[in-house]
Amino acid sequence: MKKNIFVFPCGSEIALEIYRSLRYSTYFNVIGGSSVDDHGYFVFENYIGNIPFITDTNFIPAIKQIVTDNKIDAIYPAMDAVIAALKQNENEIGCKIICSDLETVELCLSKRKTYSKLYSIIKCPDIFDVFSIKKFPVFGKPDVGYGSRGTKKIETAESLTDYIATYPESLLCEYLCGDEYTVDCFTNRKGELMFYAPRIRQRIMNGISVNTVPYIEENNEFFEIVNKINANVKFRGAWFVQLKRNQYNELVLLEIAARLGGSSSLFRAKGINFALLTLFDAFDYDVSILENNYSVELDRALDNKFKIDIHYNEVFCDFDDCLVIEEKYVNTELICFLYQCFNENIKITLLTKHKNDIKETLAKFRLDKIFDRIIHIDAEKNKTEYIDNINSIFIDDSFAERQDVLQKLNIPVFSIDMIQCLLNYNYHCADNNKC
Repeated sequence: MKKNIFVFPCGSEIALEIYRSLRYSTYFNVIGGSSVDDHGYFVFENYIGNIPFITDTNFIPAIKQIVTDNKIDAIYPAMDAVIAALKQNENEIGCKIICSDLETVELCLSKRKTYSKLYSIIKCPDIFDVFSIKKFPVFGKPDVGYGSRGTKKIETAESLTDYIATYPESLLCEYLCGDEYTVDCFTNRKGELMFYAPRIRQRIMNGISVNTVPYIEENNEFFEIVNKINANVKFRGAWFVQLKRNQYNELVLLEIAARLGGSSSLFRAKGINFALLTLFDAFDYDVSILENNYSVELDRALDNKFKIDIHYNEVFCDFDDCLVIEEKYVNTELICFLYQCFNENIKITLLTKHKNDIKETLAKFRLDKIFDRIIHIDAEKNKTEYIDNINSIFIDDSFAERQDVLQKLNIPVFSIDMIQCLLNYNYHCADNNKC
């Protein structure tokens, strides 16, 4: 029987990676939740909204109720501050909180505590008192924070004064001018570092690595650093460390985090599923690592998800330059949608003016088993006359055909560039946004 895993908040970049990592698992059922409807609402098939914020006194009671009502086996927190808030109340909540122990979580939440703990073990940045700074630039960063929020390269005394006024609790660190890296790691429940791999943060946006590749050169220096951290900090599951080179080309610690990194999907593409490994380990299963030996590069950009308020039980779909492009290429996005319809028991009808024997052509492209029925009409015929279900949608590359169907039948019509908006949209129940 699948275990129910509640991911909160489910719209964060971390949560979206957890979802992508677990969505096809036969062991875990993923449920998402957020305080404010965001991208997670469009992604998670099972979604719970309107959850109080972690600063609200009703937050823990609300989480306890969700755990009870949905038979939650574990909560997978997907934001640093949320990890701490949930771990602090794990016993009261009554289910597993997927992360390292509370001491480690609170250590990772504070850069000041992190540097104090590790300063004599690995190279950490020099920290300055505001009155002792004589040379610029320096780098300001909040003690508690994530991404690039509140960080700034400070190049003048005037800028320093303004920064301190805005972020009085921030650290003032040496400015590191070299390349930046993330080392994604996994430590099992026995404290054994089972996997580590550095990657280069080639392009960064809002503190998120949006282009990254594995660091394939000799990495003994990374190995030494992560082993020292693992020996002195009690991690369990996925975690990562961020490092940057100083002017002497030495690796200097930026931060450690007791969670997977959003761009750790780079290594999931090679077989290292950090979220799945972490869950198996949390439920006391022994795991092993299987990594493919090929090169990979990850580039991230904004993604689109749509929720369209239409209901239909049949799809009428064209063939030429729609399902098959230029008589050469199968439209894989449209195929994906048609199989989505199959999964949802929506009837699929091919309505085509194909000039050749359509059954032979379908067999040629291995598409002969997809359709519930095939309507093959003459070129001079009007497709509108053959659409016999008004509770349907129509997909065709021809503007004239779409225009005729929309005007005469008033059913939704889609060109092939619109197929994306039909994919993976989810209906959510009216009862507390819960499915």
